[in-house]
Amino acid sequence: MLRAAHITLQDKQTLLHRCIVGGAWLGLGLFAAPALAQDAALAALPTPIVTPQSLAGDDAPIGFEADSVDYDYNSQRVTAHGKVVLRHDDQSVRADQVVWDRKSGAITASGNIRMVDADGNQVFTDKVELTDALKAGAMDNLLIALREGGRVAALSGKRLDNGNVVLTKAAYTGCAVEDASGCPKQPSWQVKAAKVTYDEARHNLRFKGAHMELFGLPIIPLPGLVLATDGRPINGLLIPSITISPSNGVELSDAWYQRLGPNQDLQIKGYVYSKSGPMLASQYRLLTGAGALQVTGYVTRSSRIATSGSTTDQTTNVRGYFASNARFQFNPAWSLSASVRYATDRTFLRRYDISHDDRLRSTFNLERIGTDSYFSLMGWATQTMRVSDSQGQVPFALPVMDYRRRFADPLLGGRFELQINSLALSRTAGQDTQHAFTSAQWNLAGLNRLGQEISFTALVRGDVYHSSDNALTQTASYQGLPGWQKRAIASAAIDAKWPFVGQLGKGVQVLTPRVQLIATPLVKNQTIPNEDSRAIDLEDTNLFALNRFPGSDRIEDGARVTYGFDWQWQAPGWRITSTVGQSYRVTSAQIVFPDGTGLHNRVSDIVGRTELRIRDAVKLTHRFRLDKDNLAVRRNEFDATVGSERTYVELGYLRLNRNITTVEDLQDREELRFSGRLGFARHWSVFGSGIVNLTGQNTDPLSTSNGFQPLRTRAGVAYQDECLELALTWRRDYVANGDARKG
Repeated sequence: MLRAAHITLQDKQTLLHRCIVGGAWLGLGLFAAPALAQDAALAALPTPIVTPQSLAGDDAPIGFEADSVDYDYNSQRVTAHGKVVLRHDDQSVRADQVVWDRKSGAITASGNIRMVDADGNQVFTDKVELTDALKAGAMDNLLIALREGGRVAALSGKRLDNGNVVLTKAAYTGCAVEDASGCPKQPSWQVKAAKVTYDEARHNLRFKGAHMELFGLPIIPLPGLVLATDGRPINGLLIPSITISPSNGVELSDAWYQRLGPNQDLQIKGYVYSKSGPMLASQYRLLTGAGALQVTGYVTRSSRIATSGSTTDQTTNVRGYFASNARFQFNPAWSLSASVRYATDRTFLRRYDISHDDRLRSTFNLERIGTDSYFSLMGWATQTMRVSDSQGQVPFALPVMDYRRRFADPLLGGRFELQINSLALSRTAGQDTQHAFTSAQWNLAGLNRLGQEISFTALVRGDVYHSSDNALTQTASYQGLPGWQKRAIASAAIDAKWPFVGQLGKGVQVLTPRVQLIATPLVKNQTIPNEDSRAIDLEDTNLFALNRFPGSDRIEDGARVTYGFDWQWQAPGWRITSTVGQSYRVTSAQIVFPDGTGLHNRVSDIVGRTELRIRDAVKLTHRFRLDKDNLAVRRNEFDATVGSERTYVELGYLRLNRNITTVEDLQDREELRFSGRLGFARHWSVFGSGIVNLTGQNTDPLSTSNGFQPLRTRAGVAYQDECLELALTWRRDYVANGDARKG
């Protein structure tokens, strides 16, 4: 093989220099590359032709490879044959043959041409011709593979005097045009145009006479379509959308995208409805070196049906929604995150299908995360979207401060954790509570000679509370006493695990009995307001917890022993895990748990969880709680996922049969959730999902449901390949909320 490396150009007035000048991905990638071939051909000529003067014009190095180079003295034609490779900086050209006619100045590259520019865009063509002045150039049957993933094919291409490139009878697609075996295939979608112009200065493609084809069928004209070749966003209208809903009728929407800078943009979107007034929406995004910010807003003027009282009169008001979120990382330790969400009324989001959230939360959090410390200063407020809730009873927290510090125990080798926390909850028409506490916890874990894992925990804590307007809290057990309250807490625990490993069938099983002993002297509970320890229920996740109440307002005191076991069996492709446990209260101290939670009596209910996994095709999880007296099922929760990514079934079932009617946060319920997808014909699938409320009066005496109330169902058909996802979806909401109609 003949090789020549680091060859300089001739003279800045020659054709060779003019071929190198430029940097556009088409201007340089398509047309400068054959010029490199000319220079490489010169480098391969005999010494009398490549003179020292001819190499002194430019210092730009060029790498050159070819199987052979021929020079015809009679016709003055230089020909490079076989695997011709030219390299200049980050650009390269590959061809089967490069010919330079010294008489006419014409340069021709032919045969499997592949050109790569400095930006990574690639050009594939059969033949390239250039004049010696580089004023015009032509290519036949070319394919351009953009670095961002798109592809442009054209019957022919020509470079104009201003550097722009005009492609005739061109098509653009984001899909692959070859299958896995390298054979050509028709893309699922493409944009065809009579002419496509590449603007060298603006780095974009401008289409003329364009339309989109889907599966070979023209579906929509695209006048004025512009595409950036470097992946940057372009100002202009986006693709319009259409939706049909029972609340608003036919909806047409489109958006204008405006790029405000390399790190920020703005999108303004308009909506027109057949059953409602128009709506305007906008979204602003900013990205900086420290973090990101996003602001979204909707505004309209439309009629609204009242959600309270017996009136159904419609009133016309300005309605809208505002949402913003941001996160900034100032240094490796300090960060700030914040979000704001607010709607003018409780049905706006559902009516315009923006969100189905039943509460909107606004928050900020200033954090410092160190190697052994943590600090947080935050606040939050919640806007309820539930019709039956009183906004005045919903608290907002400001401020919330939490500090934690960990350090090693120099005596026994354990670890200490110090925590300082304060919280202020306020309501516009309800109880106000302020709470502060300081705690210190010590942990030590290790293995003894028998292989048992023994852990020790000790905790001391002091609380201070202040509350007012306690009578405005409807549930008496949550109120506490008004004014100042204080309490001291101390707990100690010993936890022992003893794993046994053995063979079972073709797998390995691990049986781990576990025993835990916890002692806590009597503490004040009923005189303390309960703000964060309301939704208590015995589960496998809190069975061995130091305090089985969520939050910090309620403390489980007395002495108890908790016992159970973990079992695991694992074989190739199979895994089964199970946990079962129960607790016994040693002392007959005051019972702070509501009846029906599984913890009201000295002997608790039996709780457990079993999970089965079979490769990636099956995942089954079952959680249960059995009544200690008659083994009645008080909690029955089942989740199953069976299938592959394309074809699967997901089922979820939950029934809480605790017979609790006096505590608002612990109502019984029964619910069924399901979803599934069936893939067929390689790229097609049908799908569906639904949520059904099965709660009847036999489960919850206060329920108004007949025991079978669908909440939301969905069904549809979808197509998905490597570059297109298309779905037709039918969805129905069965619950009306003011002017957010069902249907």
